[in-house]
Amino acid sequence: MSLAVSILPSQQLAALNEAYGRAVARRRLRFAISAVVFLAVLLVAAIGAEVNLTTLFTYFGNFVSYFDRILTLDDGQRVWTNVPEWLWGFKKWIRLLGETLLISYVGTLAGMLVAFCLNFLAAENTSPAPWVRFTVRRLLEFARTVPGIVFALIFVIAFGLGPVAGVLAIALHSSGALGKLFSEVVENADMKPVEGIRATGASWLSCMRFAVLPQVIAGFSSYTLLRFEINVREASVMGFVGAGGIGQELVVAIRKFYYSDVSAILVMIVVTVFLIDIGTGWLRSRLFGVEART
Repeated sequence: MSLAVSILPSQQLAALNEAYGRAVARRRLRFAISAVVFLAVLLVAAIGAEVNLTTLFTYFGNFVSYFDRILTLDDGQRVWTNVPEWLWGFKKWIRLLGETLLISYVGTLAGMLVAFCLNFLAAENTSPAPWVRFTVRRLLEFARTVPGIVFALIFVIAFGLGPVAGVLAIALHSSGALGKLFSEVVENADMKPVEGIRATGASWLSCMRFAVLPQVIAGFSSYTLLRFEINVREASVMGFVGAGGIGQELVVAIRKFYYSDVSAILVMIVVTVFLIDIGTGWLRSRLFGVEART
């Protein structure tokens, strides 16, 4: 089977090449202008933030040397040469790490319940009234805008040191973050089942229960698992202000210059987060089915 290749007249071909060249030139000009603007904005931001590269390179050795110190035992040997000495406080640290996980779990669960109750009121396609949607959205924005560690500090002042402050801080911050995510999932739901159920005279609550919830429950569960993974790290940091968990032990080790203890606690936190990431990732893939994993 032979193929025929048509050759355009030279004048028409020259016109097409010229148009193509102009298009490429315009695209390259736009890219160059965008790059210049980006670099200019980056430079202005660096100056405004007082970023000093000289200071960075001058003291970068201190950063490297700190990691060298936290990987060295008191006798000068590396931590992996004497693991029992390195992990001397393993029982105590694992108990505090378990406390951190419980703080994250309870806080995430409480925040998820609040977000579950409010997200239908915040979604544009399910909110019963504009003023309700506006009010709920502002509340969720406040809850997720204030950093969790700030909430933890406030609750520590109010309720004292301990896990209660951490649970309340994580619950409040998670309710705002999950409420936003849940409402976006609801806004992408198919509203035809809602119209069908509403035509039978069902109430707003029944429409949410039987028409919307079956479509969005997998997304809700996935985002909740993802938030739990994030909250484990949040809870570790909240211990710095006395909100319970492994963070309190970590900040004590940092302040007292117990270098090898710092590395041991950090390794335990990192391994825990890795395991949670793997586990929640597997659960999320199961919730979304085989298609989401391919």
